[in-house]
Amino acid sequence: MSRLRIEASTPLCLLQDAGRFGVRHLGVTQGGGLDWRSMSWANWLLGNGLDAPVVEITLGGFSVLAEEDCVLALAGADLGAQVNGEALAPWRSFKLSKGQTLKFTQPLLGARAYLAAPGGFDAPKVLGSSATVIREELGGLDGMGRPLVKGSTLSYRGESRWVREVPLALRPDLKSNVPLDLVLGAQIGAFSGQSLFDAFNSTWTLDSRADRMGIRLLGTPLQYQGKPMISEGIPLGAVQVPPDGQPIVLLNDRQTIGGYPRLGALTPLALARLAQCLPGAKVRLRPVVQDVAHREQVGYLRQFVNR
Repeated sequence: MSRLRIEASTPLCLLQDAGRFGVRHLGVTQGGGLDWRSMSWANWLLGNGLDAPVVEITLGGFSVLAEEDCVLALAGADLGAQVNGEALAPWRSFKLSKGQTLKFTQPLLGARAYLAAPGGFDAPKVLGSSATVIREELGGLDGMGRPLVKGSTLSYRGESRWVREVPLALRPDLKSNVPLDLVLGAQIGAFSGQSLFDAFNSTWTLDSRADRMGIRLLGTPLQYQGKPMISEGIPLGAVQVPPDGQPIVLLNDRQTIGGYPRLGALTPLALARLAQCLPGAKVRLRPVVQDVAHREQVGYLRQFVNR
């Protein structure tokens, strides 16, 4: 067993995997890495399963000390990572010698970085997953949904000698300003025509009121003209419109049901890009049909096959 000792952390640094599925009927949300693309590449770099437990580091402030020589992998945001003071770029696996410190300082590009270890970090599975959901007190190092804290130990049992990089052509573009694709929802026809025009032809600003449950979009208020709704299940990426007309994109730690009308739901690829945006960023929405979104998702996942 190999170990990393946590030297510094914040409440935004969490152990995550692909998420908790098949339990929403119990009122349990899925959790999991917000930028699933970066999490998958971090695991791929070490030959792990794409859903192996990793550390999701949001905005920096995280540091670990190697207790043995090891090979780790880093993907996602550039959070000013350093090994004993020397800069370390993401999208690669790397060697960390015994006694060396890996430190994440502040965002330089993107919001969330993913640190992987051979075989994935050790943590108990709760309802089939190690994903940390603080609100539900599930997952994490002790299964109780706590964030990673200074003095704790990250352990793993796998071995890897692979030191490689994600090819440049396959790295997600964290600077991309391409509109976020949204699959239209059942209530789309109950919004005013002007609101539908504004929804897809205006720029939205990401509010500072954001967490792993959801991100509020600020812009021209949207007007819902339909009947009051009965609460219904909420999919990942659902874009709800509360009475103030400011949409909320619901993320991995969202509630399982809700009664606000929805424009639709962002595609998984759009959600991964959104997860790397900082408050104040500008985004646009683009309507797509489900078949198109499905083909793009399958096409992206094929990149990991036989590579």
